[in-house]
Amino acid sequence: MGDAHGEGLPPDGETPVHLVEMRVFAIDETTVRNRDFAAFVAATGHRTTAEASGSSTVFHALVDRDDPAVLGASVDAPWWLAVQGADWRHPAGPRSDLDGLDDHPVVHVSFDDAIAYCAWAGRALPTEAQWEMAARGGLPGARFPWGDEREPDGRSMCRIYTPSFWGAPFPGEPASRVGVAATLPASALPPNGFGLRQVIGNVWEWCADRFDPRYYRRSSDVDPGGAERGGARVLRGGSYLCDDSWCRRYRVAARSHSTPTSTAGNVGFRTVGRG
Repeated sequence: MGDAHGEGLPPDGETPVHLVEMRVFAIDETTVRNRDFAAFVAATGHRTTAEASGSSTVFHALVDRDDPAVLGASVDAPWWLAVQGADWRHPAGPRSDLDGLDDHPVVHVSFDDAIAYCAWAGRALPTEAQWEMAARGGLPGARFPWGDEREPDGRSMCRIYTPSFWGAPFPGEPASRVGVAATLPASALPPNGFGLRQVIGNVWEWCADRFDPRYYRRSSDVDPGGAERGGARVLRGGSYLCDDSWCRRYRVAARSHSTPTSTAGNVGFRTVGRG
């Protein structure tokens, strides 16, 4: 586990690189899709964190800033807008819907929502170690699930927008993204060596672990389960907003975190079988 190339941000705690022994486990090929989450909601009546709070965060280029549903921008990240009525059914705000997005990853789901889904499905969130082992696809130390080159043989293998796509360095201009779906279908692009798809660059994925940037210094070398304390939970995989002009967290070793009740248009999850 860990960043073998020295590319991570120190606060993310991607080092030291360390060997981890894992028991066999089964993990989803893709992130949980909108159709999967809809079945869960239909069966349980679950109301998501975003629905209960009445709003969630949407990338600025996916919604008109003059839309009355826009409540305001984040002080620390002004490209994120709080949008009233944004939730898993309305990923870009109340004027949007899931038409044509059944196979896209569900977004605007909190860690708590993911846990509720897992309880219904008889599954669990992967530990951070399980996620990284599965995402590597059998390539120890590689930057990406397919190797070290971002675009091997000139082919774009990851779902990463570039400055040329945005028309400007991240976060780009709103006009450059109007009418373009942010996510790709969960099964898009080739699988890695273990058969997993979209493990990087589509949506961030919740993991079971509590986040601690110092955890790798003392973690167990057999089936580590994360820090014992801490309010934030680990996120892995990067999203459609990761770009070289802003961050490089679409690497397999990259770590991030958020609070269990946070929601956004670029966060989803996949599950593992319970041990």
